[in-house]
Amino acid sequence: MQAEPLISVVIVCWNSAEYLPRCLDSLSAQTFQNFEVILVDNNSNDHGLDEVQRLHPRLNLRIKKLDRNHGFAAANNIGARLARGLWLALLNPDAFPASDWLAALSQAAAQLGEKHFFASRQIQAETRALLDGEGDIYHVSGLVWRRNYNFPVYEAGAPIRVFSACGATAFYSRQDFLAVGGFDEDYFAYLEDVDLGFRLRLRGSDCIFVPQAVVYHIGSASSGKASDFAIYHGHRNLVWTYFKDMPGLLFWLYLPLHLAMNLFFILFFSLQGRGRVILRAKWDALLGLPSILRKREQAQGPGRAALSILHSAMSRNWLEPLMVSRQRKKFVE
Repeated sequence: MQAEPLISVVIVCWNSAEYLPRCLDSLSAQTFQNFEVILVDNNSNDHGLDEVQRLHPRLNLRIKKLDRNHGFAAANNIGARLARGLWLALLNPDAFPASDWLAALSQAAAQLGEKHFFASRQIQAETRALLDGEGDIYHVSGLVWRRNYNFPVYEAGAPIRVFSACGATAFYSRQDFLAVGGFDEDYFAYLEDVDLGFRLRLRGSDCIFVPQAVVYHIGSASSGKASDFAIYHGHRNLVWTYFKDMPGLLFWLYLPLHLAMNLFFILFFSLQGRGRVILRAKWDALLGLPSILRKREQAQGPGRAALSILHSAMSRNWLEPLMVSRQRKKFVE
């Protein structure tokens, strides 16, 4: 009988034939080999999985084909339920890990234990002088951004705490992932990783960015950067995450700032001629609040982490979103 792997790598595909072979080649080259790969296909029509098992015989590979596009969140949950590993490594098909990616993550997990989850160092695959992110930052307004996105690559240092892990290259205890219900499937895509990270934090977990765990990431290969799809789901889910996860005292303290942030983006996208998509996102966010508030009861249940610990994990500088935006523009101009 085959021993259970330590790590289950879950890859959700949707018309990913252009990138998937390179992703699987990178996994075949891993120095750490005690892992399985679970491909969950969201009803692709590009035949990208036709030759996968023949072309990658070294991989312990399983494929789950879905009857429709269930979304990124639900498909990852399906993969997590199929997984046999102690740890879940989520990997996008347009993300290409360095050969020691799993070795670095498994070493960090062995040192720190299961009450942690881990973020990788993402470098832009097409512009390797720039970072694609180093975990997520959650601002008290409810705004979210990837740490050091579009900043120049610098010499990696020691692991540090971040708020949450980008779902394109995240590493979770499978037990903890399933215990909180995995990703919220109503999100479909975007910010499901931040919401999950918030709920894990509410249960006392901590997120660690591991700079030695490097992945080269294209990003938004399926939906497109700043597409209507990304704006709609991202800005709808921003509201849902705040209303579901922000603890009571902090919820009321920062609610005016959250409302101001939403009004700013409504104005911002409207001036760009994209008012319809941002207004639809915010309207659907409001329509979904009754369901989100029912989920809040579970997220904010007994055993919640101390308010001071949760507050300290967030960005509290009211001007930081503006400063980060200006710095990113400086580095890419």
